[in-house]
Amino acid sequence: MMECDAYVSLGSNLGDRAAHIARALAALAALPATRVAAFSPIFETAPVGPPPQGHYLNAVARLRTGLAPRDLLEGLLAIEREAGRTRGPDRNAARSLDLDLLLYGERILAEPGLRVPHPRLAARGFVLEPLAALAPALRHPELGTTIAALAAGVRDARAVQPWKGTLP
Repeated sequence: MMECDAYVSLGSNLGDRAAHIARALAALAALPATRVAAFSPIFETAPVGPPPQGHYLNAVARLRTGLAPRDLLEGLLAIEREAGRTRGPDRNAARSLDLDLLLYGERILAEPGLRVPHPRLAARGFVLEPLAALAPALRHPELGTTIAALAAGVRDARAVQPWKGTLP
C-alpha cells in the first residue's frame, strides 16, 4: 500500500493526562510502516460527556503511514487498551486515552466500525482547533471546507484553550 497522511486526535482526561498523551505519541510512532510527521499544539478542553469529568488535553498528530485504514484503526484501539481505556455504553465517558482516526488521505470510508472522515469531526471544536493549528488549509473530503473554516464555525474560547503545560 502507498503511504498517505492520516490525522489522529489524541485526548485524555483521567490520570496523568500529559503522560498519557506523551506515551500515545510514542506508541503511534512505533506502529508498523508509520511515523509521526507533525504534532499540533495541545489544547485544554471542557468535557463533552456526562459530569463529573475533568478537562481534557487534546491534540492531533499527522501520521505518514503505509498501514491500511482498518489496520491503523486496530493499532489505535490497541494503544488505547494499553493505556487502560475501557469502552462502555456511554460514548462520552471520561477516559485515560482516546484516539480517533479523523482523516485518511482524501478517502471517504463507511464500513462497520470505521468511518472516515470521522463522523463528528466538523462539529467538534476540541478536535478542530488542534487540527486547524496543524493543517488549516486541509479540506474536509466530504464537505470541501477547510479545517480552518470549520474550526472558526464552532470556536468557543471558553471551552477550548491553549494548554500551558509541557509533555514529560
